[in-house]
This record gives sequence, structure tokens and C-alpha cells, in this order.
Amino acid sequence: MQDKRIIAIHLPQFYPFKENDDWWGKGFTEWRNVTQAIPRFLGHYQPHLPADLGFYDLRLHECRQAQIDMAKQYGIHGFCYYHYWFSGKLIMEKPVEMMLADKREDFPFMLCWANANWGRNWEGGHNITLIEQKYSDEDDIAHFEYLLPFFKDPRYIRINGKPVFGVHRSDYIPDFEKSIGIWQRLAAKEGFQLYICRFEAGGFIGEKYQTSSVDAAVEFQPFNMGRFWQMHNLLSRGLERVFKRSVKSAHLSYKSYVKYKCKQAICQDYKLYPSVFPSWDNSPRRLKRPYLAFTGSTPELFKEWFEHVYTQFKPYSEDENLIFINAWNEWAEGCHLEPDLKNGTGFLEAVKYVIDKYSNSL
Repeated sequence: MQDKRIIAIHLPQFYPFKENDDWWGKGFTEWRNVTQAIPRFLGHYQPHLPADLGFYDLRLHECRQAQIDMAKQYGIHGFCYYHYWFSGKLIMEKPVEMMLADKREDFPFMLCWANANWGRNWEGGHNITLIEQKYSDEDDIAHFEYLLPFFKDPRYIRINGKPVFGVHRSDYIPDFEKSIGIWQRLAAKEGFQLYICRFEAGGFIGEKYQTSSVDAAVEFQPFNMGRFWQMHNLLSRGLERVFKRSVKSAHLSYKSYVKYKCKQAICQDYKLYPSVFPSWDNSPRRLKRPYLAFTGSTPELFKEWFEHVYTQFKPYSEDENLIFINAWNEWAEGCHLEPDLKNGTGFLEAVKYVIDKYSNSL
């Protein structure tokens, strides 16, 4: 018996679409960033190249099904797909819409609205907006109507009968409470309520952001580092004084971070679902900008951290038992459970090992 549900965050980006053609060149997908990555320092592990699943195209049922089969094999309960909505404009929607229509793809899922503006960050143009979020009551209504078929799907992940919907940056929404109120009133007309999760990152962390419209928060790693990041900043400033130049990119020790996190209690002061990540290195997306890289990641260290979280996290109720992993397939951020040529299925095997170890003991 498994008393905790492991949810892997999923990026449905790996297929060509018009906007990427216009912005980055014909046929662009994130595989281009992945394969063009180069080592930036001695011992830097780049590029991350896929193994078992290859350079897939998520328009194909066979590719989506292979992801599902692999996730099931290693104990992942479901996917949390990023969802991109810009005032009625959809981006990267095709794989998720195809999954919704294809009942053969029998795997639990939920959606997280990635509601940040898009800019030309990958090539240094971080002040150039490609597509902007604009919020209004009318847009909230249209957005809910688009999402309704997903919420009604029997595969959709629920808590106490409520479809779980994530918002990546609730602080970006001018009147978040009002927007959630509109969605909940529309949901009530359909006979259900939503379970709203805000993803915690950056400076918007803590119980004070848990308003009446929010059911729970999700720890979004690695942008939830607390004192570990503060200690890194102190070290960086010291190096800048010694070398008389700015230390731009951040190289952090994955081993040190795991040791740090394993000494921390799992937050139970308010409803916060914990998360872990197997590795992180967004240098493929930051060719002309500072990047963040965790060095020395291994399946063994990831297993140590995941086991700590899995054993220490106490579900808030029978259904409120989610643990998130960032991510299933963020290849251009060096953050993926999917097998690569270096570690193979090692990170997935770590997940399965921990789940089997403690599920069998119940």
C-alpha cells in the first residue's frame, strides 16, 4: 500500500509550434537548447542527452505512452503538466489536449498554470516581452471554460473530490482572490469545487501567503533554498571582494544542499506539499546570461533526500498526500527523471526503491 502520491512536473514543450518557429527559428524545440549546450567549467556535465526515450516528439501517442509506462514502472503516481494561457492564447497545449482525448493514456494528471510573461531570456533579451499576461474577469471566465473538460476527466488528480489546480505565480495576478472566487463560483455551477495550490518560490514563501482562497502550497525546488541561498550569497560577495569582479553564475553543491535539506524539518505549520529535484543546471537556456547549476548530483544523493522527505512528510489527510518532483523532463534545465546517457534510470530507480521500501512496511 502506498500512502503518498508522487507527482512529477511535466513540460509539454517537445514539439514544434508556430510561436517557437517565429521566435527561435523554424523547427525549434527545447531539444535544440539541449544539444547545443557546452561545458562552462572544468567537470561541468553538459550536454544532458536522453537515453531510453530518445529525442521524442510529444505530438505522437507512442511518445506520450512511453512516458506514462515508464512513470508507472517506477512508482510515479501522476504528472503535473504546465499549462500556458495568455488571455485566451494557448501555447504548448497540443500534447495535453491529445492526452485528454486519448483514453488509452490512462494516467493521473493535474495542471499548473505557468502564468509568467515570456521574454527573450534564452539569448539575453530579458527586457523583451514575447507574450504578456493580461488579467480580467472575462478572461477568468473564458479560462475556466477551457479548463472544464480537464477538470471533469476521471483521470484528473483530486483531493476530497476536488480537482487540484496549481498556479505557478499567484503573486503575479493583480487580484488573485477575485479570480479564484470567479473560478469557484463557476465550478459550483458544475457541481464541484477546485483545490487550489500556489507554488512557492522566490520571496513569496510562508504561511502569510496562504489566503482563504488557497487550499495548499507546493514547495517549488530549487527556488525555495532558504538559508542555503543566503550563505551562498555571502560567499559570492566575499569572492567578489577578493577577485575585484562580479561573480555572476551560481555553482552550488548538490551534495551540500541535500545534506542541508535532510537536516530541515518538513514544514507542517501550514499545508505545504514538499518537493525534491534530481539535478539542476539551466545553462543551456542561458547562453548569454548568468545561470544556476548544482554540481555533483547523483542518484544516490537524490535517493537520500527523497527518502528523508518521503518518511518525514505526514499527509494532512488521506487525500492530502502529495509529494512533487521537479521535474520529469526539464531537459534544458538539467532537471529530469527521464533517463540520460550518464545516469540511465538511476533517478527513477531511487524513487522506486524508497517507495517500495516503505510501502512494503505498512
